[in-house]
Amino acid sequence: MKNITVIGSGTMGNGIAHTFAQNGYNVSLVDINDAALQKALQTIAGNLDRQIKKGTIDEAAKTATLNNIKTYTDAYEGASDADLVVEAATENREIKLKLFKQLSDVCKPGAILASNTSSISITEIAAVTKEPGNVIGMHFMNPVPVMKLVEVIRGYATTDATTQTIMELSTNLGKEPVEVNDYPGFVANRILMPMINEAVCTLFEGVAGVSEIDTVMKLGMAHPMGPLQLADFIGLDVCLAILKVLHNGFGNPKYAPCPLLVNMVTAGHLGVKSGSGFYKYTAGSKDLVVAEKFA
Repeated sequence: MKNITVIGSGTMGNGIAHTFAQNGYNVSLVDINDAALQKALQTIAGNLDRQIKKGTIDEAAKTATLNNIKTYTDAYEGASDADLVVEAATENREIKLKLFKQLSDVCKPGAILASNTSSISITEIAAVTKEPGNVIGMHFMNPVPVMKLVEVIRGYATTDATTQTIMELSTNLGKEPVEVNDYPGFVANRILMPMINEAVCTLFEGVAGVSEIDTVMKLGMAHPMGPLQLADFIGLDVCLAILKVLHNGFGNPKYAPCPLLVNMVTAGHLGVKSGSGFYKYTAGSKDLVVAEKFA
């Protein structure tokens, strides 16, 4: 396995492309417009510069990594020769189903099709393809070049051979793969999102403020960041989408999104990406400032 195609050049897509390219794979990075692709390359170059400053790589490694990445705006051109496709598009069920149906027609027989989805059913995605046994989940964590975990999700039809290939590949990337079965939220988000949702409910009910809730979890539970800060980092829209998948998938009211989270997403306060969520984010500032709404 040498030729890797990554679909989507956003935060997760460029991180996945970076990781494969740095480990010597030929990477085709695909997105719908060239501006997004150029921005992704700039992000990868910047992240490589940070690695150089930390002494983990040298200039030659940066050059080799960037040379391993080619960009495409056409899925056929970018994916037709792929041994593995990793989809990192928007966390939207309809978009993913349409994309995987297209990839099934575009890719060569035997190619493995993986999704970086954080909650959408791999079984459902696989069902629209010609070779459902070759479809699997590769849920990387953000930031991809740094985080060790890859949640490897087996759909109902995913074969042992496909699973073993992806487990070994993840190890070759320097990651720690963990195999899980395909149920709503898998493991990571089935546990994480209810915790985040409960933190939002705790704020909503006036039990404590934003910084107080996060401080309790950081100091008391040894979390590197509090759940509200983490929600901002993930994106409140993404958190809401995952909670809806859990709520619909299990039909259990314990997964119902907090009304405050729903209102924040409706108002466009999505966290880091929008500049405001539970905290306020100002370009160039590393200070953690509670948003005016909650100050």
